[in-house]
Amino acid sequence: MSRYALFIFFTIVILSRLGIETASLITLLGAAGLAIGLALQGSLSNFAAGVLIIVFRPFRVGDLVEVGGATGTVQDIQIFTTVLHTADNLRIVVPNDLITKGKITNYSANDIRRIDLTVGVAYTQDLEQVRQLLTDILLKEPGLLATPAPCVTVAELSKNSLQFALRAWSKTSDYEAVRGSVLERIKLTFDQHDIAML
Repeated sequence: MSRYALFIFFTIVILSRLGIETASLITLLGAAGLAIGLALQGSLSNFAAGVLIIVFRPFRVGDLVEVGGATGTVQDIQIFTTVLHTADNLRIVVPNDLITKGKITNYSANDIRRIDLTVGVAYTQDLEQVRQLLTDILLKEPGLLATPAPCVTVAELSKNSLQFALRAWSKTSDYEAVRGSVLERIKLTFDQHDIAML
């Protein structure tokens, strides 16, 4: 590109020195440059966004992210696009411009992640019994961390049920498996104690 730009520049200078009118040629080249710039506007913004992603590194290859309306594991960061692989093995190519213009959620950035669950039971159930059962489930789950300590609180008194909020921490790599295990333990424990979930 530099070579062609220099060639055009020196051609105009030589023609001007020879006494040939170059104003119309310069105007034509300016219009052509503007048209090319407008045509490449999207590509240039994707290029600039790609440079920003590479420099500031909001995520890396292998991270689980939500960007540009898509969620998946980063497979490749290119200068114009970023390639994601979803949990159901789809390949999604996201333009870098969409990534830098929106919110970037990096689920893999930290080593630990909080599991938030809400469990609803009938008002006829014993509040302290339910709280104790839920606390025991969290304390006995091997995939949950002891620090920060798990907690069970009354989250809401809704019209038809008493809502409990469960908060506990796990390693980010174990998040999905541990969350599923806790949900399974809640169901089995409630079945054993004849507690209906609402």
